[in-house]
Amino acid sequence: MSFKKLNPLLKESLENLEFDAPLPFQKEVLPIIKGGADAYVIGKKGIGKTAALVIHTIHKLKAEAFEDSPRALFIVENQQKIAELKDEFSKYIKNTDLRVYGTSERYDFEKQKVEIYYGQDIIIGTPAFISKLYFQNALHLGQIQLFVIEDADYMGRNNAYNHVLRLTESMDRFQSVITADELNSKIANYQNGYMNNARVLKFKD
Repeated sequence: MSFKKLNPLLKESLENLEFDAPLPFQKEVLPIIKGGADAYVIGKKGIGKTAALVIHTIHKLKAEAFEDSPRALFIVENQQKIAELKDEFSKYIKNTDLRVYGTSERYDFEKQKVEIYYGQDIIIGTPAFISKLYFQNALHLGQIQLFVIEDADYMGRNNAYNHVLRLTESMDRFQSVITADELNSKIANYQNGYMNNARVLKFKD
């Protein structure tokens, strides 16, 4: 796969960032997730997992804002990961009108409810806080097209596993992607929960 097959606005962003071609890892994984398959993407940090997910998300959402309900939901471990992922998105969406919202356990909850209500395309948050937003009717999940757990090695802690299962019960037809350093037993169990014949993509380098 080359970047030529991506959305024109996204391709323009990649050109502005001087990304001429996918990394070897991205060349293998992007066609599979771009085709809509659920997938576990397993590999060490630094091989380009996050960038691949950001590129896929922008392409899947056609690089444009749409109505009010979020269409992509990213679950990450903590506040630092939220900030890092939001910054990564910001590099690629400068010439689009996509809205990326990083939730925060330190910021006024009621203000966040209002900001989400008025329209966001991509939401990023921790399992517990996204669950809190959802169960207090601050987050509509009925339009989610892409559900991602990034760097999911932590999922065995702080009831994160169960938070995710409860969230997915409120989503309809969506693609699921989980990235991790290793495929541990906890995240492997999602295959029996909400994932559909997930591909396991393992990369050593």
